[in-house]
Amino acid sequence: MREILGRRRKPLFRRSGRSALLGAALHCATEWQWPVLPGVGLRPAGRQPAGGRLGLGERAPRRCNCPDADCVVPGAHPFDPGLLAATTDARMIRWWWTNRPDAPIVLATGGRAPCAVSLPAVAGARALAALDHFGVRIGPVVATPTRWSLLVSPYGLPELGELLSSQDWVPSSLRFHGEGGYLVLPPSPTGAGKVRWERPPATTQAAPWLPKVATIVDALVMASTSTPDGGSRLAY
Repeated sequence: MREILGRRRKPLFRRSGRSALLGAALHCATEWQWPVLPGVGLRPAGRQPAGGRLGLGERAPRRCNCPDADCVVPGAHPFDPGLLAATTDARMIRWWWTNRPDAPIVLATGGRAPCAVSLPAVAGARALAALDHFGVRIGPVVATPTRWSLLVSPYGLPELGELLSSQDWVPSSLRFHGEGGYLVLPPSPTGAGKVRWERPPATTQAAPWLPKVATIVDALVMASTSTPDGGSRLAY
């Protein structure tokens, strides 16, 4: 019998606003033992953009709070503290989000923490539909306006290397978030928009069930190569 996790749409964390970020960070760290840290976040919204004028009622685009003026993932990455500071310690997490209540929640992937396979948003929607059609059991899925990430159980680089080398072809749109990587978790604000659960974890204290990366990659390769015209439905 096919079982697809995360069908329920009920909010995982019932608080709102800034308290939702602290509550979500504490839940991930203390209930699920996922190491997290605050992301760099966004600069306060301004009225006047550099080198231009705004229309009536318009605001300047939110920029990343890091030194890179051309940051391609504004707000959605570690900076200070760095990724190695990720922790499951509730006291540290409370201190971070008390001082930076709007900070995104960054998960340090790999080790004992979840990893992820991500795709562009349009391809991600197609992938989930295909995996549902094939009856593949999937875990939580994190979505931003530009990219969807399927959470998988922890894997090491040797395992990933063997998996990819065993495939004749892998969609170039896939990205892998493993050891030494990170993923921004809901309900974080980023420059691309708010992060949300496309397939939320079950509302329990137990850590969410996660599929193996090989299961997801095999299914994505099959989904990508099974189009009638021979093209890839998971392309950019």
